[in-house]
Amino acid sequence: MTTLVNWLPAATIVVPGTSNPWLSGMPNGSAADFGDLAPAQSPILFAGISLVAGTTLQFTVAGSVFNGAGGTTDGPDGGAVFSHSVGAENGIADTTAPINSLIGVFLSANQPSLTLAPSAFVNFPTAPTISPGLKQPFFIGDGLTGTGTGTRQQFIVPAGATRLFLGTMDGFTWSNNSGAFTVTTVPEPGTLTLAAFGLSVLLWRRTRRRQ
Repeated sequence: MTTLVNWLPAATIVVPGTSNPWLSGMPNGSAADFGDLAPAQSPILFAGISLVAGTTLQFTVAGSVFNGAGGTTDGPDGGAVFSHSVGAENGIADTTAPINSLIGVFLSANQPSLTLAPSAFVNFPTAPTISPGLKQPFFIGDGLTGTGTGTRQQFIVPAGATRLFLGTMDGFTWSNNSGAFTVTTVPEPGTLTLAAFGLSVLLWRRTRRRQ
């Protein structure tokens, strides 16, 4: 059975290397360790998508990021595996993922720091289906099971999620990072076909009732 995703057109956002996932959902003026502040180092809210628990999201990702003002950049799958230097922060769990990689965080409508951080969710190396909980940073990378190849991963929207933030992986001080990723949502294969089939069945039933 194909899992439904939203039927909206593909949406695209740009995620700067300065986007600190541990400032997700935090109001302006909020701080993260080593000097990062909202909104200057806030991650990017992925507007334009509809989040429904149990449905899936898929992504294509391009660009490169470096955890500093200059140097050799990494693609969305990142470089050496790294952890957040202070662990959980602002109610958001710790994680371990490649440095400079693309990271996502699902949140409810509530400010994350108002409740305790959950346990860490680590999904690296990659898997075909990823099921993080609220406030658990998770590795997206290039959205594929392999580096630049493989099958497209399915990211399951957790119960209660109303927002998705995207940032980059670093240990500390996102403010001096450089580069950016361009991230686009991709409809799950078969979703539009299934949706069209369902709509045709509904229209057929309505026509039958009128006869």
